Amino acid sequence: MRAIDWHQLDPKETAEKLQSSSDGLTSEEARQRQERYGPNVLIEKKPKSPWVMFLDQFKDFMILVLIAAAVVAGLVGEAVDSIAILVIVLLNAVLGFVQEYRAEKAMAALKKLAAPSATVIRDGRPESIPAGQLVPGDLVILEAGNVVPADIRLTEAALIRIDEATLTGESVPVEKHVAALEEAVPSIGDRKNMLYKGTLVTYGRGRGLVTATGMGTELGRIATLLQDQDEGKTPLQKRLTAFGRKLVYAVLAICVIIFVAGFLRGEPPLLMLLTAVSLAVAAIPEALPAVITISLALGAKKLVKQHALIRKLPAVETLGSVTYICSDKTGTLTLNRMTVEKVYADGQVHPSADLSTSGLEAREDDWLSGGNPLEMLMSALALCSDAREDASGRGIGDPTETALFDLARVNGYLRERLDEKHPRLAEIPFDSSRKLMTTFHPWENGQIISFTKGAAEEILERSETVLTAVGQEGIDRSKIMQAADQIARDGLRTLGFGLRVWESLPEQLTSEYAETGLILIGIVGMMDPPRPEAAESVAMCRAAGIRPVMITGDHPLTAEVIAERVGIIREESNVVMTGRELEQISQEEFENRVERIRVYARVAPEQKLKIVKALQDKGQFVAMTGDGVNDAPALRRADIGVAMGITGTDVSKEAADMILLDDNFATIVRTVREGRRIFDNIRKFIKYTMTSNSGEIWTIFLAPFLGLPIPLLPIHILWINLVTDGFPGLALTAEPGEKNIMSRPPRDPKESIFAKGLGGHIIWVGLLMGAVCVITQAWFIDGARTHWQTMVFTVLCLSQMGHVLAIRSERESFFTQGALSNKPLLGAVLLTLALQLATIYVPFLNPIFKTQPLTAGELGITLLLSTVVFLAVELEKAFKRARDGSSGHADGRET
Repeated sequence: MRAIDWHQLDPKETAEKLQSSSDGLTSEEARQRQERYGPNVLIEKKPKSPWVMFLDQFKDFMILVLIAAAVVAGLVGEAVDSIAILVIVLLNAVLGFVQEYRAEKAMAALKKLAAPSATVIRDGRPESIPAGQLVPGDLVILEAGNVVPADIRLTEAALIRIDEATLTGESVPVEKHVAALEEAVPSIGDRKNMLYKGTLVTYGRGRGLVTATGMGTELGRIATLLQDQDEGKTPLQKRLTAFGRKLVYAVLAICVIIFVAGFLRGEPPLLMLLTAVSLAVAAIPEALPAVITISLALGAKKLVKQHALIRKLPAVETLGSVTYICSDKTGTLTLNRMTVEKVYADGQVHPSADLSTSGLEAREDDWLSGGNPLEMLMSALALCSDAREDASGRGIGDPTETALFDLARVNGYLRERLDEKHPRLAEIPFDSSRKLMTTFHPWENGQIISFTKGAAEEILERSETVLTAVGQEGIDRSKIMQAADQIARDGLRTLGFGLRVWESLPEQLTSEYAETGLILIGIVGMMDPPRPEAAESVAMCRAAGIRPVMITGDHPLTAEVIAERVGIIREESNVVMTGRELEQISQEEFENRVERIRVYARVAPEQKLKIVKALQDKGQFVAMTGDGVNDAPALRRADIGVAMGITGTDVSKEAADMILLDDNFATIVRTVREGRRIFDNIRKFIKYTMTSNSGEIWTIFLAPFLGLPIPLLPIHILWINLVTDGFPGLALTAEPGEKNIMSRPPRDPKESIFAKGLGGHIIWVGLLMGAVCVITQAWFIDGARTHWQTMVFTVLCLSQMGHVLAIRSERESFFTQGALSNKPLLGAVLLTLALQLATIYVPFLNPIFKTQPLTAGELGITLLLSTVVFLAVELEKAFKRARDGSSGHADGRET
């Protein structure tokens, strides 16, 4: 059935193809077709059971490593460590389960669009049946308020209008007709003789033949696409999996070496086994899942205040990898409010902001003999309109009419006051066939005036004279059409206004009689203008190495004008592609061109999926916006699906990772900034904790090779691991963003977590930390009254505190940042210092931690040695700043 282009057939041919008639199907035929085609319902793939979903959370390699660490810690008697790790793992699994369970709700939202019942003609009589029993060939009766129960070819229409926003994103109801269309492959929105399952009848009535049911409908096709789109791992998840594997191999190798080295040196085997196991547990950054979850949760909470609701926590970090933002035009880059930008009157084109009109209303004495045509045009804008004023004074109603209403109001032509003197006596309503609307009002000397508005070419064709400052003059159609074309070339939609004077209200209120012999008043050009902040946001994208792309169902010229005004198109090489071109080219050819295209116009929502796939195949990381049901598959397939909070459907919101509460492009850019900050902070935590672990390993590894005993006991290793990884590590999540965060390219999704010098930093700073500890041991081990092991223990702990303060920024000095710019971290460092001093100076803790109180001199030397790592990292950053300054290094890139 779906292979037939129903929109190209007339009603009679449609009935023949479907073997139906004006009497509908017989009950027997309907039963047979139900068996053949199945029920008219959306079929959902068998979902995962909640238990399977929950257990899947433990498949991640890093989680398996942590579980192994918990088991080992339990076996060696470290119950506290074991329980802490298991609690972290369990919380991580619960959060992952909740997010995956919520993600399965998109199909449920799609099913809600289905109509519960339908009125059909069967056996020659109307009857109401459950919509699930409809079959192809059924004759369905529709009226205002009905949800369309299946895909239907209209056979009768009486001013029927359909709200197709759920499918096309078009907010204005579409008037339908029964005539066959010539175009072979029009978009859904252009199929004016077809109705689609899940859309809504807003006005009029009609009848039609069912052409598709269930999964064969457009809604069913979307359901199939939605269920076929698997959500891949985020960049962070991929990096952590690779990180976990490398970490396990490294830790096992080091522990074996340390055990063997200690054993060969003559250390007790049990001590060396416990030391190696303690080191293995310490080397695993068990706080990492907690740090990531807390970072993402705090980021999500912060983003709500910036009008972005995060539905899936990993999306917060993923935003930092985005290389393309594919955005809708209407409401996201623009205000979603039509505005008059240019006005043609009296032979001149005026910017709407520069209009100069006098008086509250048009003069009634000699306006036909001369005066200001703009005054009469303002009256026409206000009176020939069905828009009304809301509480704030702005127009409400049809978007075009509200734009005209607002321009009249701004210039002092208030509808309410004009209505008092010139109430509407009659009207000829607008319809799509003639593209005109006319209203009649009492005017001077008992005369009646009619205002007609409509397509500029229609008004011009029906006008005999034109109103000028000196009165009526003969009309120069070519000159006026040239002005209208100039307005249209600026991407504006044109609308003409004319008037006619009557001695009395005409008896024949028909278009043929009343909408001819007009006096042309003027022409207005309008558009949905860009948001004031859109151009700045696009510029921020470019500075951040992100390529903004506009996708719209609007006319290519309008799309191009908006794209130029906000800065999306800046070069001739930036291509505009239409939906028809996109339909005709192969996926391979499209992928060769996709990175040069900046604007897609007249694009159907389902074509967004093709755009996402092409960009992802080129290695790009894509954020895609959408609000309609048809957008849902693309939103799910995109690396970041962004639904509209104001205009978006429930289906699009359920399929998305993030919801824009203000439908604003600038909000997406702010979320990218937050995503980069969060990833930077996660990376800083890994840098901090792995360097700390590296320092512990080097300390224990180097001492035996220098003929020294093992400097730390298992209790020391586990204490340092517990105290330093805990509060300071978590406090790094509160670190503000770097100054250059939005002037550098997006990170490569394939980039290792150890890239950009992180791996080297872990090695050399860890080695320095270990060297300072071993030097402390070697220096004081022969002193009769020194407590060298307590000193080494404290130097290692406090060196890590110095390190965490130094790595708050990749380049900026700690002294420039200021200690108070991250108060949670400062508090965590002071708390760790206090706890460490407690292990030294609180008497009952000495036997537990095998420590001895240090003298004032020993403590002073310990504190001094603990600053070495801090100063070394600060010197490294100073070198980076000097290098970047001398080379003119730029962090950002233009695209």
